[in-house]
Amino acid sequence: MNEYSDNDLIMNYKQSSNTLFAGELYKRYTRFVFLISLKYLKNEDLSKDAVMAIFEKILTDLKKHEIENFKSWLHVVTKNFCLQELRKNKSLQKKHNDYENFSNLFMEKEEDLHHTFENESEKKLLMLEKALEGLNNEQKTCVKLFYLQEKSYKEITEITGFDVNKVKSFIQNGKRNLKISLQNSGYIILIFNCIENIFNLEIFIFT
Repeated sequence: MNEYSDNDLIMNYKQSSNTLFAGELYKRYTRFVFLISLKYLKNEDLSKDAVMAIFEKILTDLKKHEIENFKSWLHVVTKNFCLQELRKNKSLQKKHNDYENFSNLFMEKEEDLHHTFENESEKKLLMLEKALEGLNNEQKTCVKLFYLQEKSYKEITEITGFDVNKVKSFIQNGKRNLKISLQNSGYIILIFNCIENIFNLEIFIFT
């Protein structure tokens, strides 16, 4: 297999699903993927993990894509994987900080000390779900896509068929109506951001 070109290995792998052909690609490009990962992740252990994860991923991707230049394609795949990992770690750290900040604020309210954080969060999320269901279909769809699924304006226009100005309007009006709904229930919005939970959306609120 040493004499096979990259494209020969890919073609044989696609036809036979024999991982020996993909394994030869792995041997050729392990260091290449590691160095790119190290450039972005700045951590040797994370970069080694990235190498394994990326080659596991391309076992499937090689069968889906027509690849003319494997090395260039692999560079893009590796870069995107690393950027995704960085965003994920940044998001997790932000979520941790948000929970810490809210916990400190929550504990300052003496009358609420007998409640657990989990029970309070569940109660508030149920209120949020109810408020979301009170939006009209266009606002609810755009708000969920924007905040829950973190879609861009362009992606939302492609999904819904609304033009970008309508998308922005639905999101703005939906957010305002959510705030009004929660305020009418005796709650004040402090923080409105995306974090992982049953709706992937958290609103930190207190009475």
